[in-house]
Amino acid sequence: MNLPIESILPQVKRVLREGRSAVVAAEPGAGKTTRVPLALLSEPWLEGRRILMLEPRRMAARAAAGYMARALGENVGETVGYRVRMDSRTGPKTRIEVVTEGVLTRMLQADPSLEGTGLVIFDEFHERSLQADLGLALTLHSRELLREDLRIVVMSATLDTGAVSALLGGAPVLASEGRVHPVETLYLQRRTGDDPEAVMAGQILEALEREEGDVLAFLPGGAEIRRTAALLAGRIPGNVRVLPLYGSLPQEQQDAALVPAPAGRRKVVLATSIAETSLTVEGVRIVIDSGRMRVPRFSPRTGMTRLATVPVSRASADQRRGRAGRLGPGVCRRLWTREEDRALAPHGTPELLEADLAPLALELAAWGAAPDELRWLDAPPPAAYAQACALLRQLGALDAAGSITAHGRRMAQLGAHPRLAHMMLRAIPLGLGGLACELAALLGERDFLRGGPPNADVRLRLDALRGGKAAAAAGFTVDEGALRRIRAEAAQWRRQLGLAGGGDAGACGLLLAFAYPDRVGARRGPGRFLLANGRGAFLPEGQPLQAASYLTAAELDDAGADGRIYLAAPVSPEELERQIPDKVREEETVAWDHEAQAVRARRRRCYGALILKEEPLSDPDPDVVLQALLGGIRKEGTGLLPWNREARRLQERLIFMHRHGEGWPDASEEALLGQLEHWLAPRLYGMKSRADLQRLNLAAALLEGLSREQRRELEHCAPDQLAVPSGSRIRIDYSNPDAPVLAVRLQELFGLRETPRIARGRVPLTVHLLSPAGRPVQVTRDLASFWREAYFEVKKDLKGRYPRHDWPDDPLAAAPSRRVRPRS
Repeated sequence: MNLPIESILPQVKRVLREGRSAVVAAEPGAGKTTRVPLALLSEPWLEGRRILMLEPRRMAARAAAGYMARALGENVGETVGYRVRMDSRTGPKTRIEVVTEGVLTRMLQADPSLEGTGLVIFDEFHERSLQADLGLALTLHSRELLREDLRIVVMSATLDTGAVSALLGGAPVLASEGRVHPVETLYLQRRTGDDPEAVMAGQILEALEREEGDVLAFLPGGAEIRRTAALLAGRIPGNVRVLPLYGSLPQEQQDAALVPAPAGRRKVVLATSIAETSLTVEGVRIVIDSGRMRVPRFSPRTGMTRLATVPVSRASADQRRGRAGRLGPGVCRRLWTREEDRALAPHGTPELLEADLAPLALELAAWGAAPDELRWLDAPPPAAYAQACALLRQLGALDAAGSITAHGRRMAQLGAHPRLAHMMLRAIPLGLGGLACELAALLGERDFLRGGPPNADVRLRLDALRGGKAAAAAGFTVDEGALRRIRAEAAQWRRQLGLAGGGDAGACGLLLAFAYPDRVGARRGPGRFLLANGRGAFLPEGQPLQAASYLTAAELDDAGADGRIYLAAPVSPEELERQIPDKVREEETVAWDHEAQAVRARRRRCYGALILKEEPLSDPDPDVVLQALLGGIRKEGTGLLPWNREARRLQERLIFMHRHGEGWPDASEEALLGQLEHWLAPRLYGMKSRADLQRLNLAAALLEGLSREQRRELEHCAPDQLAVPSGSRIRIDYSNPDAPVLAVRLQELFGLRETPRIARGRVPLTVHLLSPAGRPVQVTRDLASFWREAYFEVKKDLKGRYPRHDWPDDPLAAAPSRRVRPRS
């Protein structure tokens, strides 16, 4: 079969004879994955050494190895083999090894020089997975330091070839056009409110009726595939078979989706983005694209990764569309509008820029290099990398200087996520290694329980994994394929660690705490928990774990202030103290308790933000108690203090003097709170509660800060009372420091020509003239004007109501009085 890639194979050979690197750009279906390794196998510079080809996905790695082996008339494991996680088919004669990304990293860590390897090919590099970027960076570093003769080829369908070429030191770019027939592209006229799966099912049925050929439908994930298949059941024509295609399917089901449909029959393949470029689905003439894909999203805020459903990029959409034109003219139905199509991003975001970088940080520590010592297409973001290193230090994988520890090296050798590797290694001395392997396998796979009431308990899954019936009794069904994979994965971990199976399921919470020390939670209300990292989390109502005092959350989302817990197990504080003592700290706290309105001294045993145990502290340091009490006053405000009328009036007079004089202390609320140590602290020794504070004499405390001269000046310039013509002493109201008030009955001011003034005459008082009943009748700061103009109007109004009081025609000549005339 003459494939488009054949036209540039002579150039590829020439470039690699003359140099060490090449970039091969070819459309899907051009044949680059299977033709390039075979074409280079007999090149003299290989000298009998092997070719390693990196494939991003296990399914694609197996398929590519199988195709190349058949092309040679051999079985997989002879000249061509593969290595993927939990599955390997190679032999002593194997010259081409198709490996997945994690396998390449393990090979590099075990043998940085890649002895016996002459060429490393990075296929489908446009997918820009974290492990592919890491693998390329490590391979380039290895070539720079150890293997000058090592060849590197980067192959891709859609990629910024210029950037990759520059990264490889100016490597030649060799492009091959794909053999793509015309594809008619159809869009939705408008979005409807229907479920996406219902829209997809309707489009599939319509396409089967109107067009020829098999259908390849792209959906975000396995759940959407299952729902779409259920909607098609009973509505699909009898000669059409519906086949799922996603990474976690058993291999026989994957193979069934890839092979051509028998003569006279058709197939509908419901696939994830795995079918965009890495695999060839035979017989496809119709592509129906949901326009959505599932990608991991890491949240630095919470330290958690979740799968998010996002729109595809322009590059991905075009890759999917191209699948319809491989055999002849085809049709691509896009389940979005033309307006939405124009808004698609050109390319997807490299995983390295959004992923959890803890695995990468551990690999680099084991390699012995910092990120800036390697060459990257996109360097790891510094903030996310620093957070990853902080987690590794917490897990004991790195020391304080950032160097890998012996424990960290053992973690790296396992090839699991650092959290899970740490859990398995910590479990072994406790005799719980087998259980830890089961949990690691469970956590590495999507939940295999379907249906049933919400239940986040990991132990329910463990029971089903071990063949128990509790999940079935609770109304769950089991994804048997996922269950088989988890069992195989657990067995693989046990073999790798030399462990037997088993272990008490009651230890699940403790083992999860090894992996997720930051997600241990303490109950703080029905179904609500405070996590050790300070965040909140909750379990929906009705879940059995709602009543747990403590639990460890293995999986939760990062939406909102409190994350929803999806997977957890109970743990006891005694287990945490006994088995994770390095995370438990003892502290003595002396702090203001708002509810008790007192300083409380406690001795606590804490795990992160959680208080495991607390008891009273009998003899706290008096100075520490004083500082806690001052902190309480600052928090509650000066209203916590016993302000009587005398103290409040003195405060107001001091504020007045600060406003109108030089060198006077500020007695405002803010200033008093800011200067508590100076004016109040000496009087607080021995006190620790609001009740104790009631013994304070605040007026004396305020006066204590004044010099003798200031006290005399205060009485002179801001007197508490003022003598008026009647002989009464009337209090001045200083609540408004810009306009102090003298409120006095009008008759008591007869004969007083000018407005009284204070502050050495600088500030006139605002005089509130009162009726004989004490009600305001006039407000003035110009008493002389009042006598001349307003007095007579006031007199006319009040004389009839208060006939026993004097209302002279000349108030300035009349005698002031505070009494009424006696009855005649």
